[in-house]
Order: sequence, then C-alpha cells, then structure tokens
Amino acid sequence: MDHTDHVNLLRPANLSPGGTWADFGAGSGAFTLALRELIGPEGTIYAVDKDRGALHRLESAHRRRFSSSDRLIPLNQDFSRPFDLPALDGLVTANSLHYFRDHAKILRHVRGFLKPNGALLLVEYNVDSGNLWVPHPFSFETYRTLAPRAGFSEPRLLATFPSSFLREFYSAIAYKSPEV
Repeated sequence: MDHTDHVNLLRPANLSPGGTWADFGAGSGAFTLALRELIGPEGTIYAVDKDRGALHRLESAHRRRFSSSDRLIPLNQDFSRPFDLPALDGLVTANSLHYFRDHAKILRHVRGFLKPNGALLLVEYNVDSGNLWVPHPFSFETYRTLAPRAGFSEPRLLATFPSSFLREFYSAIAYKSPEV
C-alpha cells in the first residue's frame, strides 16, 4: 500500500476540513498523513503512539510531504490507557485495535476521547482470526455488531483494499452515540 491507497481508504468518509483529530497507534504515520491530506492544514492532529522513534519518523515524513509540522502534535502515549487530550471531532485507528482481545472494552475507551457524534475511522483486516503478528482482527461483519454495543452508531463500510497478508483491509466510519 502507498499513500494514495491510505487516502482512498479514508476518502469516502467525506471529512470536513479542519477540526481536532487523533490517530491512535499512529506508528510512522501512514494514516496520519492520509488524514492530513483529507482535513487539510487547518486541522489539528494528535499522533499517539508508544514508539518514540516512529513518531520522529512521522514528524519528518509530515514535514517532507506538507512542508510543515504545524498542527501535528506527536504524543508518546499508550492510547489504551488514560491520558489527556481535548475532546476530538474524530479519530483514526488503523491496524491498532487488533492487538486487543477485548474489542468492546477498547472501543468504549477510545469512545471517551470523542465529542458527541464524533467520528471513529477504523481500518482493520477483514477477518475474524489472526496470527502471531495480528492476534485479534475483526471483520466488518463482526464490527457491525460490536460498534453499537460499544456506544457507536452502526458503522458504514467505506472501502476495501486487497492484502496478501490476511485477505483484505476494510475501512469503516461510526459515530459516537449519545449517552444513554
């Protein structure tokens, strides 16, 4: 996959320019860069990852592609634990939730970072059994059941992309449901 593929997985969400976003499990920033392209330079992006070196590579890649790291805020944090962020208009989790066995629990946790009706853009392998490197993936069909139980709207499938590793990737968008 290249940058255009990453953008095309997120583009069908039709994101508005600007806003305050995060990329949880940003790594070296493939989807952070795609998000930047879609929300533009006026949006703020918190790139959250436990790997400080990956965040440095992300900052460099962001400067090369967009000539600035303005409004990109790298945070060396474990997104599965509590930490401070402003309420987010949206967040991206791309290939980061499959490291957690309890998907509902981690989805409820990330939901807490979103403003009411905030968007969750998910990229995941479209399978329900993993391997050593991708231990707990979940298909879009599983996510359709899981998201509402975790406090999100029913997700909408955005796109798929072939993978030689585990069949294909999918992207989906769901919104934080009002508190019940």
